[in-house]
Amino acid sequence: MEKQKPVFMLVDGMALLFRAFYATAVTGQFMINSKGIPTNGIHGFIKHLFTAVAAFNPTHLAICWDMGSKTFRTELFADYKGNRGEAPPELIPQFELIKEVTASFNIPNIGLEGFEADDCIGTIANQVKTEAAVLILTGDQDILQLLDDHISVILLKKGYGNYHVHTPDTFKEEKGISPRQMIDLKALMGDTSDNYPGVRGIGEKTALKLLKEFEHIDGILANLEKLSKSHKTKIQQDLDMLHLSRRLAEIRIDVPVSCCFEEACLKIEKEKVLNKLHELELRGVDRLLSAYEKVVPI
Repeated sequence: MEKQKPVFMLVDGMALLFRAFYATAVTGQFMINSKGIPTNGIHGFIKHLFTAVAAFNPTHLAICWDMGSKTFRTELFADYKGNRGEAPPELIPQFELIKEVTASFNIPNIGLEGFEADDCIGTIANQVKTEAAVLILTGDQDILQLLDDHISVILLKKGYGNYHVHTPDTFKEEKGISPRQMIDLKALMGDTSDNYPGVRGIGEKTALKLLKEFEHIDGILANLEKLSKSHKTKIQQDLDMLHLSRRLAEIRIDVPVSCCFEEACLKIEKEKVLNKLHELELRGVDRLLSAYEKVVPI
C-alpha cells in the first residue's frame, strides 16, 4: 500500500491577522487586556488558523510574514503599495505578539527583510512540493500564479471556515488562462491594490483576450502589428511600465529562506501554549484549546 503524502500548509500570516483584526475593530472590540495591549487580531488569527487546520488536516504547517514595508519591489517602483495608510495603533503591537503565539504552538515563523510573505511562500512551496502536497492559505489572489499539480490555494472568504479552493484546473476554468499567465495579466492591467498601473487603458477583459491569443507578453510584442491601432499605441506608450509591472507582479521562488520539514510537523505542547495565551489574557483559551485537541494531538 502506497504511503500517503504529507500535506504542508503555508499560511500568509498578514492576510489572517489583518482579516481577524478588522472583523472586530470595526465595532471597536479590541479586547484590550490589563496591560493595555489589544488582542483581538491574535484571538481571531488563532480561530482562523485552526478552523483551516480542522478543514484541511495538514501534517505540516508554517507561517510566512512581511518584514516591513520596504522590499525589492519598492526599490524598483517607489509608489508600490504607496496607496496604503499606516496600520492602526491597536494593530501594531499585535504584529510581534502573534509570532510569539504561533511559536508557542511550535509553528515556524518565516520572513526575510527585502521580500514579501508571498515570496517566502513561493520559495518554500517549491522547495517542499516534491515531498508533500502543498496548500497555501491566504486572502490574496496574487498567489494563484503559484498553482501547479502539487500546489493548491485556499482563498479565505468572509467569516470563518468559508473558502474557495483553487487548483490549476479551477483557475483555468475561471480565467481561461494558466496560473503562470496571471503574471502577464497583472503586468498588462496593473494592480490598484498594489498601486502599479500596468498599461494605461488596458483592463482585465482586453488583457485576457490578448493572452489567450498570443500566450504571453513577448508573444504580444512580437505581434503588435496584428493588434488594433488603439491597443498597439497604448502598449507602445507604456512599454517600460509594462516590463516593470511584470517584475512587480511575479512572486519570487528563489528567496534565501528555508523551512526544516521536521520543525514544521504539527505538534502542540499544551502547557507551553497555555502559558503564552494566559500571559496575554486571551479570553476563552481553554475552550479554544479543547476544540483544537480534536484536530491536533496536544
